[in-house]
Amino acid sequence: MMFQLEFYQFIGLLVAFFGFVFGAGKLLLSQIGQRLDERFSIVEKATNDLRDLEKQFMQLKADLPVDYVRREDYVRGQSILEAKMDGLAIKLENAQLRGLNHG
Repeated sequence: MMFQLEFYQFIGLLVAFFGFVFGAGKLLLSQIGQRLDERFSIVEKATNDLRDLEKQFMQLKADLPVDYVRREDYVRGQSILEAKMDGLAIKLENAQLRGLNHG
């Protein structure tokens, strides 16, 4: 059995083959492009979420000193107030004693 092709048939098969390869390549590249777009959109969304989280964290760091007082700072402030009140109490006692001694 002998297989024989004419030149125009060979050119037709060659064009069909390269057309198939071109079409398959184009389809493959479009699918790769779609998957890359999906992945990039996911990465972009994650980046935006991370950026929002970072903004919230920075806002918390900025608000923290305004809204909260450390225990040590509170104790120091209380100690100063108590010392001033003790000093005032001593001055009042002295004033009362002077008033009793003079009167």
